[in-house]
Amino acid sequence: MTLKPLSDRVVLKMLEAEETTKGGIILAGSAKEKPQTAEVIAVGPGAYNAETGARVALDVKVGDKVIASKYAGTEVKLGNEEYIVVRADDILAIVE
Repeated sequence: MTLKPLSDRVVLKMLEAEETTKGGIILAGSAKEKPQTAEVIAVGPGAYNAETGARVALDVKVGDKVIASKYAGTEVKLGNEEYIVVRADDILAIVE
């Protein structure tokens, strides 16, 4: 089973948060911050432009590493994997 996002939605797989601080302190599971960096798994076809009726292509593609808003999207569990479905507007940057 796969996820195929609609409109301007993007499926992300969040990357693991750091387990140690820069000073070398190991963080417990509850002390870790929610990760903001993710990998793009699937991209929707884009939203329709109301004036022209044409689809507006998204700026991200499958495989891109991105930074998403911290509390954006809807969490989805598919098999053993967890994904987040967000709107393209919730993606803040592409990590190069």
